Amino acid sequence: MNPIAQWKERRASFSRTVAVMRVLASLFTLALACITPLTPSFAADDAAAALRARYQSLAPQLANNPFHRPLYLDSTEAPDSLKGSIYAVIDYPFATVNSALNDPTKGPANWCDVLILHLNTKYCHVSTGSDGGSTLNVNLGKKTEENLSSTFRVAFNYRPDVTRPDYFRVDLSADKGPMSTRDYHIMLEAVAIDSARTFIHLTYSYGYGTAGRLAMKTYLATIGSDKVGFSRSAGNGDYVGGVRGLVERNTMRYYLAIDAYLASLSAPAGQQLDARLNHWFDATEQYPRQLHEVEKDDYIQMKHHEYERQQTAQ
Repeated sequence: MNPIAQWKERRASFSRTVAVMRVLASLFTLALACITPLTPSFAADDAAAALRARYQSLAPQLANNPFHRPLYLDSTEAPDSLKGSIYAVIDYPFATVNSALNDPTKGPANWCDVLILHLNTKYCHVSTGSDGGSTLNVNLGKKTEENLSSTFRVAFNYRPDVTRPDYFRVDLSADKGPMSTRDYHIMLEAVAIDSARTFIHLTYSYGYGTAGRLAMKTYLATIGSDKVGFSRSAGNGDYVGGVRGLVERNTMRYYLAIDAYLASLSAPAGQQLDARLNHWFDATEQYPRQLHEVEKDDYIQMKHHEYERQQTAQ
């Protein structure tokens, strides 16, 4: 083959190689375009399937437990963090739960109406950042009335993580809390069981440093010395105390607040606050050993004042 023919053959071979590489690159790009949008969908499908599987595996505990309702509670204690977890079946359609607690517009304010039911929540008001994100400005304090100046402010970022026709997950997170506590998370995920019931998973967790550990030890050694949780210790069968008991009590209070809020939605708008307050308090009194703190009249009066206060930015 003469030099000119060899040159033409090499040029043709190079052109074919470039063409093949372009085709492969196009196919790779197309594959990425097809796969990438599906990744969150696959993750959501997995999360929904995992929660449904958890519902099936917890069927015996949901049917037979000391709570007199389909509920399972667990807690974990690490050297620098605490976590409480509740799985429960609630008698509300998934659409009701989703629109109340996962709505990008109304959800943050609705969560404030949930959180204020807790004894230690003194104030909750929503602010919107420049990026459009919502922050729940929450003040935590004593179980009795007090001025906001003597409470602790915690800023929870409201983030709806996943929204599907039959599943959602929403997370309230705060980097910092009082007395060197940190990494606060209130996470709620929910999946439809049938047309009238929803299975939810609520977690409440936070970390703490030296100051937080000392504050909790002081509380548990004094006014909280007789407080217990709901789980039984493996050793003697007594209710767990200490910091595990503390996180279990608060996780239960948040769960009962969610349930009370959802129950109140069937009442006329002007009666919903009182419906929530009565429902929450009466539910806590089902577990007096763990949750009784104040008398009902005092609680309702205090919460009316706090609810009125949180209608404006403080």
